[in-house]
Amino acid sequence: MPDRQLLHIVIGGELSDVEHNIFRDCSKIDFVGAYPTYDQALAAWRSKAQATVDNALMRYFIIHAHKLLDPSTDEHHH
Repeated sequence: MPDRQLLHIVIGGELSDVEHNIFRDCSKIDFVGAYPTYDQALAAWRSKAQATVDNALMRYFIIHAHKLLDPSTDEHHH
């Protein structure tokens, strides 16, 4: 049986409140992509984060979508 796919989604955008991670304009959220492994998502996140380092309000996040789709995958897998 193949390993379970642990879906990760990378999104980002400019925040209006960095303390509470509130996006300034949800219609402008950058959907970077969906990735089958944490390592691939991390690489995409790192690339976007480095490319926008000059904007202090720009933040990118990795969403562990597999936890939303199947809460039993809540273990930490890489």
